[in-house]
Amino acid sequence: MFQFKQFTIHQQRCAMKVGTDGVLLGAWASGGRRVLDIGTGTGLIALMMSQRFAEAMVMAVDIDEEAVLQARENVLASPFSGRIEVLGEAVQTLAQKEPLQGAFDSIVSNPPFFIDSLNAPDAQRNVARHADTLSYSELMEAAWLLLGEEGELSVVVPFDYRRRMEDEAIFRGFFQSRVCAVKTKADKPAKRFLLAFRKHPCQCVSETMTVGDDCYRQLTQDFYL
Repeated sequence: MFQFKQFTIHQQRCAMKVGTDGVLLGAWASGGRRVLDIGTGTGLIALMMSQRFAEAMVMAVDIDEEAVLQARENVLASPFSGRIEVLGEAVQTLAQKEPLQGAFDSIVSNPPFFIDSLNAPDAQRNVARHADTLSYSELMEAAWLLLGEEGELSVVVPFDYRRRMEDEAIFRGFFQSRVCAVKTKADKPAKRFLLAFRKHPCQCVSETMTVGDDCYRQLTQDFYL
């Protein structure tokens, strides 16, 4: 169990537990009236977006049945249950539904990221960690269809997968709007990148933060106890 200021995350059903990546993305991503959380897992990011944007209706999707059950439990126990819908559906399928195409102001995803690496023995953990079930190109294709013309897609990736994600986004037609390099120590290279993309040309805003510094604390202060 992980206790935040306004909600609690139970995670025993989920392969991927609450971590810094998800918290940072949920605190950093742009919002809007309609938000989509792809690969919701425990429901953490969906809950964070609901807390940050009081008018937002959030749709959270995942293909792992246990994760969907866990996310629903966490959502129902939260103050935001009336504004979050959790679906057990692949985003590739969701993107083919015409009423949802162009419907979202914000799309967020802490996606499976391992590519061309050995699978773990735990099948559930493989789905959560490996891009076999949702490649970067599939993510970008689905996001392009679902995102509104003025919306923003926000993702978090390990440093060594940044270029692949950016290349797939640009190939699909996205323009990078924001990037945040996340360091674990100030004197070390960044370990994670928060990336945001839009459908139209824009100036890209770049920043750097270190876990535990003033910027990090300010970003996450509404969530951590």
